Amino acid sequence: MQTTLSPSTDASMTPRDRQLLAHTPYAQAKVPEQYLRHIVDYHRKEQPGTILVDTDARYLYYVLPDGKAIRYGVAVGEEAMAFSGVARVGRLAEWPDWVPTADIQARLGPYPARVPGGPANPLGARGIYLYVGNKDTLYRIHGTNQPEYIGQAISSGCIRMRNEDVIDLYDRVKLNSTVVVLPPGQNAQAQMGVGWRG
Repeated sequence: MQTTLSPSTDASMTPRDRQLLAHTPYAQAKVPEQYLRHIVDYHRKEQPGTILVDTDARYLYYVLPDGKAIRYGVAVGEEAMAFSGVARVGRLAEWPDWVPTADIQARLGPYPARVPGGPANPLGARGIYLYVGNKDTLYRIHGTNQPEYIGQAISSGCIRMRNEDVIDLYDRVKLNSTVVVLPPGQNAQAQMGVGWRG
């Protein structure tokens, strides 16, 4: 599969983004090359504008026209906690507040009832909220304050992206866009008949 690095640009970053990301309270992580943003060949049937998450490979694809997609590296949920299926983008938010669920409080807390948006917030620079019907699934595609985990299955179910990448995706995605999250064992690249060579 031919892959080309997508031009890296901060043109989509707002002045607030630049300010908040200039002095992050976490170390800048060296993300492996294959998890950086690439434009790739895409041979599945999803329509342009669809998001597809390949849980096994730790990739998120934003489908473009003409058999191409933008591929981003992601961190995914541990298998028992991960969402899979078809959802839609029900809400979009910049620097969202984080409201830990009762389950997260019980497993990982204690946390404040609400953590304001900002660089220390686990949701990072953007939140893309997944809905099924009119119901919030409580799963998100969002930024992260732990970029060192990109490429791993570590989250409590959400799809985490580097803040630069979630800003890029956020600027492309539309409300009500389809989001397909493949369950473990269904590798998108195998279904496309190609394997990653890097």
